[in-house]
Amino acid sequence: MIGYENHLGVIDISHDYFVSLVGETAMSCFGVAGMAETKSQKGILGMFHKKDLPDRGVRVRTKNGALNIDLHIIVLYGTNINAIVKSIVNKVSYQVEDITGLPVSRVNVYVDGMNGE
Repeated sequence: MIGYENHLGVIDISHDYFVSLVGETAMSCFGVAGMAETKSQKGILGMFHKKDLPDRGVRVRTKNGALNIDLHIIVLYGTNINAIVKSIVNKVSYQVEDITGLPVSRVNVYVDGMNGE
């Protein structure tokens, strides 16, 4: 649960909502094949594709009143990884700040694999 206070009162936003918001935003970027699980979450397959729910590969933390977001992604083979990462960082930061009003201090993107589809 991530909470903050404004002139209307205290607002609590669930961690599941943040994971869903960030995961869907990242997967909507060109070149992203899916979200990858972190090492502690890996199962047999080790990754999720766009058709799966974006509840893995996303970690949201608060530090000094701002959000730190870690993303683990799978990219499409042949795409420019630098351009994909820049796009994700900009889009995720904008979406989270616009929708929640909370500042994003950092978005870390980890490319955990490539998909040849």
